[in-house]
Amino acid sequence: ISIARGLVNRPPVILADEPTAPLDSARALAVIRILNDMARRFETAVIVVTHDEKIIPTFRRIYRIRDGVTHEEAGEGRSLA
Repeated sequence: ISIARGLVNRPPVILADEPTAPLDSARALAVIRILNDMARRFETAVIVVTHDEKIIPTFRRIYRIRDGVTHEEAGEGRSLA
């Protein structure tokens, strides 16, 4: 419900902190697909903070924080290790 509330006004940016944490794998991927679809349809930026490695490949850009430093992952075929 909180995700739906966040999308209803078509904001320019959606900040999602662990949006899939309480969900099983199938529902988690469904939520991420919805976020990605809304981002494309309404030209909304989606910033997701997660520890869920399964959803990471669904995003176009990925940044990781290691030892306090932010690193951008490579594009297609990026390493997720």
